[in-house]
Amino acid sequence: MDKRKWLKELVYGILAGFCIGLGGTFLLSCKNSAGIVVAALFFTIGLFTICERGYNLFTGKVCYVFDNKAKYLVFLLVVWVGNLLGTMLIAFIERCTSINDAIQPVAAAMVDTKMSDYNGNFALRLLSLFFLGVLCDVFIFIAVNGYAKSKYQMGKYLSLIFGVTCFIVCGTEHSIADMYYWCISGRLYTNFGKSILCLLVITLGNSVGGFFFPVVEKYIGNYKKQENPVEPKVEAAKIETKDDVEKENA
Repeated sequence: MDKRKWLKELVYGILAGFCIGLGGTFLLSCKNSAGIVVAALFFTIGLFTICERGYNLFTGKVCYVFDNKAKYLVFLLVVWVGNLLGTMLIAFIERCTSINDAIQPVAAAMVDTKMSDYNGNFALRLLSLFFLGVLCDVFIFIAVNGYAKSKYQMGKYLSLIFGVTCFIVCGTEHSIADMYYWCISGRLYTNFGKSILCLLVITLGNSVGGFFFPVVEKYIGNYKKQENPVEPKVEAAKIETKDDVEKENA
């Protein structure tokens, strides 16, 4: 892959991070419980734009890591960095506007909870973030795989809506959305080490959740093939009759 190709993948990663930030902005703007449901629905604008435009979102691309060669891991790293830069960009723009006054305190409270000890133990908090990340990318796989493979146009969009809405309402952890929350709250810059640790743990959880279904389906598929191998087709041998022998000897 040449430099221009890598640059394109990075830029598409930045655009994807920016789009997720748009969804995150709407989410933070909804402060009551009824608004969260509405926000979860409209958060889909980010993933919808990404899928329609073909941008690079880590949580979607990681679902197909085992369908590609080792070089794909480098691609995922580029995408992850691009997503982070994209969320930093939109957060920077918003922090220069009055929007920041309304959503920054909400984001700060949210991020502080994610970085706090769980039952007096920060390790338990990281474990919680990991498993919430796993569950999140199961929903993301349902969304992006449904969009890619559904035979019906309506099914494509319902996959996105259901997948995104469920992961938001359930309170799971989406690493790219979290990048945006950490940026707009300012915690990424004031507590960089702990912030990056949390984001990496969530990213690891997203990765496991993303390829969980594909790996299990692939293993079960191979197992079924071994249990029920396809028998090779063998043409039935032609039985020579008395008339055939007489014709050959004629």
